[in-house]
Amino acid sequence: MCPANLLSPLNTERERERALLPLCVWSHILCTYLTDFSSSLLPSPPAALPSLVSTLLCLGCTMLHAAPLPEFSGDQDFQQFLQKDLEYIRKIKGDVAQVQELVCTTLQLCNEEELMLVKQKLGISPAPLDQCHSKSFQDACFSQIRDGLQAYHGHLALLLQLLPAHSGLVDALRLDVSNLSTNIQQQMEDLGLNTVTYPKAEGQGTLPSLSSDFDKQASGFIISANFKRFLEAAFRALRHLTLV
Repeated sequence: MCPANLLSPLNTERERERALLPLCVWSHILCTYLTDFSSSLLPSPPAALPSLVSTLLCLGCTMLHAAPLPEFSGDQDFQQFLQKDLEYIRKIKGDVAQVQELVCTTLQLCNEEELMLVKQKLGISPAPLDQCHSKSFQDACFSQIRDGLQAYHGHLALLLQLLPAHSGLVDALRLDVSNLSTNIQQQMEDLGLNTVTYPKAEGQGTLPSLSSDFDKQASGFIISANFKRFLEAAFRALRHLTLV
């Protein structure tokens, strides 16, 4: 089992060196043990074996020592920011799942694969989160999550029309989405993170002209499916920061 101090965020170089020192010491002990063990098994062990083992172990120790830490990974305010947003996203995901069930039972639209052609025709594109996959993604990723939430807040207005009997649920969902977007913006400013506004691609963030009732219903289903995937991707990205 790894020592607890190696699993928690390390804020300073001194803390990192102190945490890695036992690992390096054990690496050398393990190297000596393997050398003696190989000597007992082999009459004439390869001369390069001890050197190879030592090199690999020390290289691993050096790489751990040199590995950069995310800029805010150990900051208590930043971790609280992440935990708060993860809880909010988890709640919104549950509400979106309820809306999807209502779309299925009310509109009889339950299978996204059956709507692929309609989806291509309508051209409803998901909100991007590509910046959440880059190596230095913090500021840009938060900005994309905020922008995506704002876009889906607008799209959910269509579901109000499609599910009038469940307007209370959809209204509450839209309010939560708006609040989370505002909170992320405010938290970014409080933490000194750069806020980035990305230019929207053609059609992104707006719904196409929907000429028929079926197009509206299909769009409502597609929006809920896209939003669910967006929330899942955002949740994974933020959770990753709590683990490093």
